[in-house]
Amino acid sequence: MAEIRYTCKRTAVSTKPVQPGKRLPLSVLDRLMEPKHLRVVYYYGSDGPAREAGERTRTLRETLARTLTSFPKATGRLQRDSEGRWEIDCNDAGVRVMEARARGSVEDWLRNAGREDELRLVHWEEMLDTPYFWSTFYVQMTEFEGGGFAIGLSCIHLLADPTCATLFIKAWADMTLNARPTAPPPSFRALPKRRPSHRNDPDRHNSLINHCKSSINTSSLTPSAKFGTLSLAFTEPIVRSCIAMAQPVDAPDGPGPSPFEALAGLFWACISKVKGEREGLVSMCLGLDVRKLLGLEREFFGNCMVYNNSLHARDNEEDNSLPGAAKAIGEMMAKLDKNGVMDLIEWLEINDDTGPKNTRSLNFSELLFLNLEGIEPDTARFEDTHAPIRVSCFFEPPCKEGQVVILPSTPKDGPMSRVVMVTLPEDELVKLMEHDLVMSLMGLNKNRA
Repeated sequence: MAEIRYTCKRTAVSTKPVQPGKRLPLSVLDRLMEPKHLRVVYYYGSDGPAREAGERTRTLRETLARTLTSFPKATGRLQRDSEGRWEIDCNDAGVRVMEARARGSVEDWLRNAGREDELRLVHWEEMLDTPYFWSTFYVQMTEFEGGGFAIGLSCIHLLADPTCATLFIKAWADMTLNARPTAPPPSFRALPKRRPSHRNDPDRHNSLINHCKSSINTSSLTPSAKFGTLSLAFTEPIVRSCIAMAQPVDAPDGPGPSPFEALAGLFWACISKVKGEREGLVSMCLGLDVRKLLGLEREFFGNCMVYNNSLHARDNEEDNSLPGAAKAIGEMMAKLDKNGVMDLIEWLEINDDTGPKNTRSLNFSELLFLNLEGIEPDTARFEDTHAPIRVSCFFEPPCKEGQVVILPSTPKDGPMSRVVMVTLPEDELVKLMEHDLVMSLMGLNKNRA
């Protein structure tokens, strides 16, 4: 395990007080995610400007305080409203900040770090019995003695999704580089509602609603297996090869699957084999951002991902190949529309009876795939021309059957390049790396926990 030394823990507050009494309600999509938390790490290479020990951290500490002025949801505290539902009291209690130093360079770290090493770069504390005194957001700044630094951000999923986390990091980077925000501020408005003339009873046969019902009614079990995480970098030529392999046999001249569909299909097919499915595909759940679909601005700060499940084991015995899996994912994405998402939101609002003794949250019992292709990590530049060399995103605690997160790689690897983070029980992860398809397409960088 790589050596890391924690040097300071403090609280950062905004430079401008929040309006007294301001509160932010949480949406039904927020409340579905309560048991989960996010941990995101941005890595910056050693080729940046040389700095004295602690100099970069001091600068980041100052710009963080100015950035927090635009994020009262991050600096507030959880409390119950009059109906017993969570809301944010925007009291500017601040975010917890951890400062650390690590041996070697950031590049050395990435070559050797496993899952537990990466998680040590993004501090997290579980909710206290008295949540009003508990910070919902944590920031960690780690300087590497051999060059480079890492920015870690963790938060309870109840308040934010991965897009929100990256928006926060980018706003902080803009403030550090330009001394002012360069993008629109975060939006804390409510989820959209249909106009009264367009309202209907939610379609009870909507697949999003059916999956939500099933997941809410599934008991939440803490996985007993020890999980590992494998991060694979797929350059553009490798992604193109995967797309070619995923091309449907009956439509060789068609447009072909997207990078996400091809890579998700690859790992769905391979993991199904690893888990012992000889004929079909294991049940999976697909997480997609729906901001654009709902007409929301990218700066919407709240949960705006929906989850839908696809084929259950043996439902599609005739085609568990890579082309078959990629085609099924593509069809699933194509069927997602605004009416279906609005039906889900309305059904959740009609049936919302959450409170202190009744938490209605998603209990992901299937293999989870998260599409994070739209997060644009390259735009988070704390220093001129110094983009992150990698971004890691952890959805915690891991889902029982595992999870696959697909996000953009660095621009130097090509616009179609991707990073795939696979989290599985350790014995399954070993078998996955021995699968012929994965071995034939494996990226240059891999880290095994």
